[in-house]
Amino acid sequence: MAEEKKNGVSVKKAHNQGAQKAKFISRLEEKYTSEIAPAMMKEFGYKSIMECPKLVKVILNMRLGEAGGNEKNVEEAVKEMETISGQHPIVTRAKKSIANFKLREGVPVGVKVTLRKIRMYDFLDKFVSIDLPRVRDFRGISKDSFDGRGNYSTGIKEQLIFPEIQYDKVSRTQGMDVIIVTTATTDKEAYFLLSKLGMPFVK
Repeated sequence: MAEEKKNGVSVKKAHNQGAQKAKFISRLEEKYTSEIAPAMMKEFGYKSIMECPKLVKVILNMRLGEAGGNEKNVEEAVKEMETISGQHPIVTRAKKSIANFKLREGVPVGVKVTLRKIRMYDFLDKFVSIDLPRVRDFRGISKDSFDGRGNYSTGIKEQLIFPEIQYDKVSRTQGMDVIIVTTATTDKEAYFLLSKLGMPFVK
């Protein structure tokens, strides 16, 4: 199994001898299979590796707020999200008008992308090892942002922490939410899983 670079992240290249097709395996996925799953079986007493919680998807959501009323801002948000995630996002729109928030039905309210499989692992690998450490005065992320069902979310104040974004081409700073969905049924299991995957929780 040879190691190569894909989008700046180390990946394993495995070969299926029957089909003779190459398959890229994220470094983080390889770590889950070889180290994390066995550790979870020991920690929680699972009888089968199939019982071990795993990642399902990572959702990136950039809320536009008042910027959604400007077509240029929406286009820039779409382009930035695509640059960050490596996948074309969808534009989410208001389902109904809310007068108090000056919100009209159909107006763009966010830009969203859902990452799965290798893109999910590649993004999370880069997020914990490269992106988060670029946050000013970074000391770790909160342990209190689990939802009680094994999923975790954290907020990013500005897209400039992602090195793919060129500072001089950004017209407005924009925050975003990163939501990590797992098969864990408890926050304790999810915390163990994400900690082993490198999420830098505050001690």
